[in-house]
Amino acid sequence: MSTIGKFRLYGLVMALAIFALDQWMKKFIVDDLGLTRIGDHYPLLPFFDFTRTNNYGVSLGMFEATSMEMRWILVAVTAVIALVVLVWMLREKLLGDILALSLVLGGALGNIVDRYRFGYVIDYADFHIGTFRPFLIFNIADAAITIGVVIILARALFMSEKPSNEQDAATE
Repeated sequence: MSTIGKFRLYGLVMALAIFALDQWMKKFIVDDLGLTRIGDHYPLLPFFDFTRTNNYGVSLGMFEATSMEMRWILVAVTAVIALVVLVWMLREKLLGDILALSLVLGGALGNIVDRYRFGYVIDYADFHIGTFRPFLIFNIADAAITIGVVIILARALFMSEKPSNEQDAATE
């Protein structure tokens, strides 16, 4: 297998690992900790708790699905976005880009499955400083998507293009 093929395989494995970890954690929150209702709370640290909430929207709760039709439209739209990310990931050649896209893909899959199964996404990670909450309550999938997008943007802004072969390098 070529190096690029291995990179792409690593990306697929990482996306599946993020997806599995996200789904396992949501099951743990609901089944093992018993956080079944919105607002159920499990304190962990002075600045981090598990607090159950259901997100009926997408990023930052926008585009909330207020009907069954909207729910399935969100499932379809996010599935198309995940498919685009998968195709993009399979076309990339650099490991950093592939792994960043795999974070986005794994997170998207985790949230798509929730929306398909329940009609909402289970969120639980509650970071706070006293009563101040700099973030909305989120989950592993949300964190993976956010980190992946930040890496993609940082690489796009700060990585310079490399010549495609030695001949190109000699002519520059």
